[in-house]
Amino acid sequence: MSLRLFNTLSGTIDELVPMDGQVLRMYACGPTVYDYGHIGNFRTFLQIDILRRTLALLGIPVRHVMNITDVDDKIIHNAAEAGIPIGKYTAPFEQAFLQDLEALRVQRPEQLARATEHIDRMVELVQKLAAAGAAYQAEDGSWYFRLSAFPEYGKLSKKDLTGIEDGARVDVDEYEKDSARDFALWKAAKPGETSWDTDIGRGRPGWHIECSAMAMEYLGESFDLHAGGEDLTFPHHENEIAQSETATHKPFARHWMHVRFLLVDGRKMSKSEGNFYTLRDLLLKGYKASAIRLALVSVPYGHQLNFTFDSLVEATNAIDRLRTFSQRLTQGKFPEGANPDLQSAASKAQLDYVAALSNDLNTATARAPIFDLIRIANTAIDQGQLFAGDRDAILAVLASFDAVFDVIEDRDAQPTRQALAWAEQSGRMSEVAPELLSRDSLTDQAIDALVAERTQAKKLRNFARADEIRKSLAENGIVIEDSKDGVRWKRK
Repeated sequence: MSLRLFNTLSGTIDELVPMDGQVLRMYACGPTVYDYGHIGNFRTFLQIDILRRTLALLGIPVRHVMNITDVDDKIIHNAAEAGIPIGKYTAPFEQAFLQDLEALRVQRPEQLARATEHIDRMVELVQKLAAAGAAYQAEDGSWYFRLSAFPEYGKLSKKDLTGIEDGARVDVDEYEKDSARDFALWKAAKPGETSWDTDIGRGRPGWHIECSAMAMEYLGESFDLHAGGEDLTFPHHENEIAQSETATHKPFARHWMHVRFLLVDGRKMSKSEGNFYTLRDLLLKGYKASAIRLALVSVPYGHQLNFTFDSLVEATNAIDRLRTFSQRLTQGKFPEGANPDLQSAASKAQLDYVAALSNDLNTATARAPIFDLIRIANTAIDQGQLFAGDRDAILAVLASFDAVFDVIEDRDAQPTRQALAWAEQSGRMSEVAPELLSRDSLTDQAIDALVAERTQAKKLRNFARADEIRKSLAENGIVIEDSKDGVRWKRK
């Protein structure tokens, strides 16, 4: 069975097969490491993980490249404010991102490509475009792509840009250019900014050139699939196509996959709305990484997901059901033999499951036959009608399910421990759900933070929170003593 996937470029659901008949080469836009990733980011990375796992299930080898953007305007600005080099600024955020991927059980790409390690390739691409007359240097030393050099511009996003006049903007930057439609390939250095001395002048790469240069470095001038969030379709991916295909005269990527936006409680996620969550925020609230994973892939990538805390509860209950059933099969004793009806049910569940994933990665439909099989099998066990052969057949279906969804094995403790350690280091123990606190997690520094929060809560007359902290500490052997000299605490 092959995988059929919606192709943003063609506007149709197309069969996805390696152009060389061997390995499917795919590039996925990765993070810009200026802060911690949020659940909208991770929805995209999880859906791409579902894609690569489905390809493996279908027997299609994958070479997956993902970039790490470790230089851009925000990074340069934030690093300058912190008074540290950009590499020192981005390193902890990159490490946190990779740790979060591991917590969510996202498989690592075969190749991680950091922008700062590929400056030479980007410069070479700019030079190639300049030689073709498609790039020019502005008075300040910046280089721009001349959009008029690529008449097909807009073919991915289906935008008609023919009427755009100078003064309209399709790419936001602070540099001078011939036309508002042109976009930056290389930004000339400004005083105090991180920059590189190169054959095209001192400066740093524009965002769009990074992905083109690194994708072609590891996957060739033309490859099978490019993926990312729907917000990247225009202008980022459109610009990648324009500069890449102008330089090579070949199709850049044959297939484009875009993951839809995530809403939170029906609204766009934003800090101002109070509905902005990182993975760590949710872990500290007491939710398990496996439940977060299942909730974020429960709706197919091509549909908008409305993330709610009820959806996390539903995912938690679904995983409990899967794990309980798996344990019942592996720990139970069943007589030799096989039940033809159960054998047929297992075969049907497997076929329906694979068919759903093969049809544009329909994760919602793919779950249904698995839970139908669980219901049928539980009834058979209760009636003494499930045999050893049936157990093996059903376990094979569960293994196939978990090869893609990866939530049955319980590996949730480590991400929670890491989140607690991070909360202590970051001074955010006040955000930890009481049920996560234990004698082991409550170091002296963590207790001090909670006692300080309790004191502040009392000043604000938030007595419910103050009592909650006292009770939680007491349950873990920590006694708070209020006196005229202040607040003290001790361990029992």
